[in-house]
Amino acid sequence: MTQHADDDVDRHRGVAGLRLATGSAEPLAPSLPVDRNQAILEAAKQVGAILKREGHPFALAGSVAVYAHGGAQNLQHDVDFAILPEDAQSVAETLRGAGLEVRTPPEDWLLKADCMGQQVDLIFELAHQPVTTELLARADELSVDSVCMPVLSPTDLLHSLLSAFSEHHCDFGAVLPIARALREKVDWEAVRRDCGDAPMPDAFFYFLERLEVIEPSTREGRS
Repeated sequence: MTQHADDDVDRHRGVAGLRLATGSAEPLAPSLPVDRNQAILEAAKQVGAILKREGHPFALAGSVAVYAHGGAQNLQHDVDFAILPEDAQSVAETLRGAGLEVRTPPEDWLLKADCMGQQVDLIFELAHQPVTTELLARADELSVDSVCMPVLSPTDLLHSLLSAFSEHHCDFGAVLPIARALREKVDWEAVRRDCGDAPMPDAFFYFLERLEVIEPSTREGRS
């Protein structure tokens, strides 16, 4: 849920004791960029640097990953990282040791942290499937606003978004700009294969075909 401006101000006041990701004891300056996109990028850089420094396998996901792959800087309300299920506890301890607040929400597939007034989701299940070492190994090492870190591959990004479609959550409008931005980098046949014949992803593929975002399927029996 998008935060109100007053909520952001209150949370920004709480970063005074947060240590820098470089390991310095010097506290972060309490003033953050006015631009919300830049504030989200700063949080992504800080958490990514902490995870890299401590050697945790991870990959940036979500809207910041789309941006890192060349998509528009129209970031959503939080930062997403994919981590291994078995590393969740050690990742939480690492972030707490760096001064971040980490909590366990009612959902049993992620942890939530606060960094520089921004929400950070540490996800160990994507579209109801556990994050695996194979998934993280396919990540691309990219610069995220000058900080290099592993970023979920475009194919895995689109697969995770489409696999999450259901009759209760099926926002084609949110995913269409991402598909357009990354279409040249995505293995669409692999995404089709991995999504199977699930009705909602299949409907989205048809939608993309009609808009000429992707080529029609080569599967037998599909025009």
